[in-house]
Amino acid sequence: MDPAKFSRKLWSARKQLILMLAPLLLLPLLFVVPPKEGKCLYVVLLMAVYWCTEALPLAVTAMLPVCLFPTMGILPSKKVCPQYFLETNFLFLSGLVMASAIEEWGLHRRIALKVLKIVGVKPAWLILGMMVTSSFLSMWLSNTATTAMMLPIANAILESLFGNLETLKENCKDKSDPEGDSQVKMNVLPCEKQMLTTENNRPDWTDKTEQKNLEEVRREAEYQMKVWKGFLICIPYAASIGGTATLTGTAPNLILVGQLKSYFPECDLINFGSWFVFAFPLMLLFLILSWIWIAFLYGGLNTRLCISKHDAREAAEAKAKAVIDEDYKKLGPIKFAEGSIAFFFIIFAILLFTRDPKFVTGWSVFFPKGYVSDAVTGVIIISILFFFPSQRPSLHWWFDSRASNTPYVPLLSWRKAQECVPWNIILLLGGGFAMAKGCEESGLAAWIGNHLQPLVQVPSAVAVILITAFIACFTEFASNTATIIIFLPVIAELAIRVNVNPLYFMIPATTGCSYAFMLPVSTPPNSIAFASGHLMVKDMVKTGFVMNILGILCVSLAMNTWGLHMFDLHLYPDWARSLNDSTATVATHTIAGMNMTG
Repeated sequence: MDPAKFSRKLWSARKQLILMLAPLLLLPLLFVVPPKEGKCLYVVLLMAVYWCTEALPLAVTAMLPVCLFPTMGILPSKKVCPQYFLETNFLFLSGLVMASAIEEWGLHRRIALKVLKIVGVKPAWLILGMMVTSSFLSMWLSNTATTAMMLPIANAILESLFGNLETLKENCKDKSDPEGDSQVKMNVLPCEKQMLTTENNRPDWTDKTEQKNLEEVRREAEYQMKVWKGFLICIPYAASIGGTATLTGTAPNLILVGQLKSYFPECDLINFGSWFVFAFPLMLLFLILSWIWIAFLYGGLNTRLCISKHDAREAAEAKAKAVIDEDYKKLGPIKFAEGSIAFFFIIFAILLFTRDPKFVTGWSVFFPKGYVSDAVTGVIIISILFFFPSQRPSLHWWFDSRASNTPYVPLLSWRKAQECVPWNIILLLGGGFAMAKGCEESGLAAWIGNHLQPLVQVPSAVAVILITAFIACFTEFASNTATIIIFLPVIAELAIRVNVNPLYFMIPATTGCSYAFMLPVSTPPNSIAFASGHLMVKDMVKTGFVMNILGILCVSLAMNTWGLHMFDLHLYPDWARSLNDSTATVATHTIAGMNMTG
């Protein structure tokens, strides 16, 4: 068979081959590594291969611990199955349900258009407006839904600013095409051409004038194309950045909380409020730096940022402002349902933030310690959405026999919630918690820790940068949820071995996991923007490479300044000492057992 055809066949059957070959290739681990640790490592690596290659759907791979942990003697099913719906999953679920209610009544669109009305229509300010709106919405909605909503708004504004995209591309392409040049000349300057050739028989002077005008047209078209790309690329990037600011904004944040509770049950430092106080300033800093970089790279930063000029661009900007104003007017006055959702959304955020923010006493002190968590708060608020009316209640209706008996419609129906909630992500979270539990109970975490001793020599501040950079690079090719599930237990063990506060390593890894900017396949928002057909891979790589560097530096700065004082990262905490002692005991027993066997 022709090698090319055979290679194509292999490629088309790659997932089936991975499914069959990966378990066989990993079998030697069962004989090289100590028995229980080896079995757990086998399952962990098998899941990592399936997650990274997507040989199985991510949610199906996440359910493998239910099959393999009990059958291989790693963990009984009564300990595995509860991991799939911990309180962390309920917090995530409440965030998703609140987001579906916001989308149901269009509140997110009203917020987006209002922000764009405020920031103005100059390209740099519009890019900033797009980024601020996308990041804010992504704190509460999924970054995919945010990107999918914002891109059509961006395209409508761009078309009003610059006209048809195809014409714009045509004007940019005509650089070396003589026929294209003459076509552009005739389209752009027909009157001038006729006047100059009839009244003044000076073709050389005419050609120079036309050439100059053509050059201006091309430069303007190239500038407009750059700004167009800047608009499209800033939205998915801002959505990814915004998701890091809240615990419910992205799945890796919740995995950090879940694995902390699994590994360090006495650690209660991370909750919605404390995470927001740490991550929101980090998000703002990174967002501002990203805006400066994107606006600089794509032509938004120029003298027009602060100085008004009366030219064609100003007319286009006025047209774009009219489009935004018109779209906002179409929404009409705020409806009762929108106002109700906005009210419950604000209450939702305030209650989560003030439950136990750590820097002040929260309202959780009114209840027995440990009884009320963020999950309880979230579920209370979203439960109200399923019975609160979407129309303004009226006493007059009860006494008016002629009033129509319209059916009662709540703010959110279960059918809508069921359609909007990505249940596969909840299973993915559960798979991560089950994997962490298996690593802990089997002793695999301690075994990995024993092999990380050479890294003790690396300074902690340098380690933070290296961990963030490694995770950010790895997540370019794999799901951010799968990435953090795989590496967080290893990073926790590394911190224990080098006697560093585990949060000092685990928080940068979790945040860096959302910094996937370089490739279209890195995140669904990147894929959505790339699918518009107006971006090239090199655009994302060029922009994303610097974005990754900025993100890594921002995380390092945050961890070594306000994060250091918020979480007492300079101290090795008591809640980690208990695990350190138990790990040392397990390691001693393992070594003693091996000596006796020998």
